[in-house]
Amino acid sequence: MNITAADVNKLRQMTGAGMMDCKKALTEAEGDFDKAVEVLRKAGQKVAAKRADNETNEGLVLISDNGKNATILALACETEPVSKVDSFRELAADVLKTGVENNAKDKETLLATKMADGRTVEEAIIELVGKIGEKIVVTDYQFVEAEQVVSYSHSTGKLGVLVAFDNIQGTDVTEVGKDVAMQIAAMKPVGLDKDDVDPAIVQKEIEIGMEVARQEGKAEAMLEKIAMGKLGKFYKENTLLNQVFVKDNNLTIAQLLESTLKGLKITAFKRVQI
Repeated sequence: MNITAADVNKLRQMTGAGMMDCKKALTEAEGDFDKAVEVLRKAGQKVAAKRADNETNEGLVLISDNGKNATILALACETEPVSKVDSFRELAADVLKTGVENNAKDKETLLATKMADGRTVEEAIIELVGKIGEKIVVTDYQFVEAEQVVSYSHSTGKLGVLVAFDNIQGTDVTEVGKDVAMQIAAMKPVGLDKDDVDPAIVQKEIEIGMEVARQEGKAEAMLEKIAMGKLGKFYKENTLLNQVFVKDNNLTIAQLLESTLKGLKITAFKRVQI
């Protein structure tokens, strides 16, 4: 059958796909628009499968924060030019909006959630993969809720932080919250306190400490004790509450909180970066 320029343009307006892709899809679907849309979706799936092992080191981190709860999304792609394309940035905003409006708390739920146009988030991403031709993936999606949540977005658009505070006693803790959020952005803590550190990380640090001591010629019987001492230093440098406050080296973050408001607590934090 004859596929007209008007038909191609109509499908292009419906899907956002390129003119040649639309013409090819309509030809394959023998002019049936619904089938043509499905052809384009399958094309996106093929591209996604082909590029599944590609690295995604570019993208965008977005935050939605109402002061009581906040959501952070990292949508990644392969190259910087794609991260600046309108369709990519619009998709990121739509995905975050979908997650917030549907109360999605984790990435798996988000991907299965339907957007305003009826597609799931995962389907929308795959379709854009087909149009752009490179891998696009949600690399992180986090939600926090507390008496007050403070967020921070880095100017690069590739790093964001959420900090959840409780026991604020009616006080606005935005100022100290921003300081703590920027501390998290810069110092990359692996946990709130030592009890929150992944046991696998702790074990790895002990092994490293023992091996270093062994190479220094320390007695085998002393290796574990030396490693545990090094672990204490690791906790001080890598857990948020025990870190030295970068803006005042006389305070730890725990001391900063107590000096700001007695009993003020951080219940959770999320650091998301592409």
